[in-house]
Amino acid sequence: MKAVNENNLGLPGWKRVLDVGVIFLALPVLLPLAMVVVVVIRATSTGPVLFRQERVGYRGRSFMCFKFRTMHCGSDTGSHQGHLQSLIKSDAPMTKMDLRGDSRIIPLGKLLRASGLDELPQLLNVLEGEMSLVGPRPCLPYEAEQYLPWQLERFDAVPGLTGLWQVSGKNRTTFMQMMQLDLEYARTKSLWLDLKIMLLTPQSLLVQLWDLRRRRTLLSQNSGTPVLPLQATNNRFIP
Repeated sequence: MKAVNENNLGLPGWKRVLDVGVIFLALPVLLPLAMVVVVVIRATSTGPVLFRQERVGYRGRSFMCFKFRTMHCGSDTGSHQGHLQSLIKSDAPMTKMDLRGDSRIIPLGKLLRASGLDELPQLLNVLEGEMSLVGPRPCLPYEAEQYLPWQLERFDAVPGLTGLWQVSGKNRTTFMQMMQLDLEYARTKSLWLDLKIMLLTPQSLLVQLWDLRRRRTLLSQNSGTPVLPLQATNNRFIP
């Protein structure tokens, strides 16, 4: 996926104002949370606190996406690439590898991921204009290379921390359902839709935490027995 050489990402004026305004209003809460995450990562693993990874954003433009590091340094990414390819080709819910057990994850890393706290540094990407608070998740280059021509419309929206897919089931949906939700957002994005998605995001994060707790309980009760992925639901957000 080639990068697009353009400085203006095409953010509507209202979207830029909303992004910056919400971030600064939330800083008194976000900064203490970020400091707690830094302490957790420092106390449980060695290596840098931040993790940078190339992602594909608006109209195919590549950028460096920031996250709090939740994996051990030097972890192999080949297994994730194979996992992603199987999800794209199948009709299975998009469960993360860490829900099945992933030795690459640092202590408390699963909790940071399920709560969304690992993505707090992406607020820097939002302030830079590379991302928005609401939009499709920024995908990896090797994922973008597998998109069909009609799926490229997904890049007509600036990637976001949360989005229509995230509040419509996320890990309980299939890759095709995710793609359909992302295209729906790209075609219908509006101030009112962004506000509704933001309001629904805390609820979706609580669902992710509940799924993590439920999965841990099932694994402890059925040690050595494969646990089936959570099934996709019909409960989705209708804009």
